[in-house]
Amino acid sequence: MPKTWTKRILAVHMQWDYCDPARGPSPEKSWFYDNLRKLAPASDVFYYDEFVNDLPLLRRKLLERAEAFGPDLIFFVPYTDQFDPPFLDALKAKWPTCAWFGDDTWRFDSFSSKLAPHFTHVLTTDPFSLERYASIGVRPIVSQWAADPRPGLDPSPPEKYAYDVSFVGGKDPVRSWFVGRLASLGVKVECFGAGWPNGRVSFEEMDRIFRTSRINLNLSNSVPRDIRFVLGGPINLLKFLRSRKTAEQIKARNFEIPLAGGFQLSNSVPGLELYFDIGREIAVFNGADDCAARIVRYLADEPARAAIAAAGAARAAREHTYLSRLEKVLGEIWGCTS
Repeated sequence: MPKTWTKRILAVHMQWDYCDPARGPSPEKSWFYDNLRKLAPASDVFYYDEFVNDLPLLRRKLLERAEAFGPDLIFFVPYTDQFDPPFLDALKAKWPTCAWFGDDTWRFDSFSSKLAPHFTHVLTTDPFSLERYASIGVRPIVSQWAADPRPGLDPSPPEKYAYDVSFVGGKDPVRSWFVGRLASLGVKVECFGAGWPNGRVSFEEMDRIFRTSRINLNLSNSVPRDIRFVLGGPINLLKFLRSRKTAEQIKARNFEIPLAGGFQLSNSVPGLELYFDIGREIAVFNGADDCAARIVRYLADEPARAAIAAAGAARAAREHTYLSRLEKVLGEIWGCTS
C-alpha cells in the first residue's frame, strides 16, 4: 500500500489535451491528479483551459482558488507561458510550489531554465540535466515518466494477435519518413494516432493494440541524424534546420507498452537502461535499417518476444507507475511527515 499524507495539493492542469476538447481528455488528470488524490486524498484540481486565452484572468482565478483552498503544495505541469516568473514568485511567497519538467532534453534552455528558479520544488525527467540546473542555482528531484494501470488492464499474452508490427503516436515528418523507410525494407507498420489513416484511439484501445501486437514500435519524433531524412523533401529539410528537438528522450510510451503486456522495440535512448534491462525487458534499435532487421528477427522468435514482454510487464507494474513515482516525489518533499 502506498503512503498517504493528510495534506492538500492543488494540481494545476489542462482538462483537455493541449486545451482542445476535440483531442479528448488531457492525460494529466489520470497521470497526476488522480494519483495525487490517492496519496493526499484532500487534494483538488484547477483546470485552466477556459482561461488560456486571457492570461491575466487565468492567473487571477488561480490565485483566488489557492486563497480559498489553502494548499500545502501547488503542483504544476508547465506547458508554455501561462504562468510567468512574477506570478510564480507571488504564489511561492505564500505556498510551496512544485513543477514537473518533462522535456529538458530539448526545452531546458528555452523553457525550463527560465521558470525553474521560481518554484519551491522542481522535478526533471532528465537525469543528465543536473549540471545545467546547478548552473542556475536549482537542485531538482529526478523522477521519470511512467504508466497508469487503467481498469481492466490485462498484461497476459493474447489468444490471438491483431497486428505484426504497430505504432501508436501522432504522425509527423520524422515518424512518417521512418515508417516509409521501413516499408521500403519490406516491413509494414499499422499506425494509429492523429494524422494517420487509422486516426486517434482511446487509452483503452491503445492498451489493446499494445497487447495484441507482436511488436510495438516506440518511435521518436526527434530529428534524426540521417542524411536520407534530410534529403527526403523540403519539409524534412525545414524540420532539420529549425527543430530544437534533436535529442532523444524517455517518454511515457516506454512504460505504457510493457505495462499493457506488449513487446516493445524502442529507439535507443540514453538512460533507458536505468529503468529496463535492455534485451531482457525491452528491445532497442539504432536507426531505421537496424529497426527493420530486429523486426524480422523478433517476428521469427516468439519465445524471445514473450519472455521480454512478460519481464517488461512485471518491471513496469512493480516500479514504473505514476503512483509509485509520485509517492517517492512527495516523500522527498515532505519526508515521513503525514
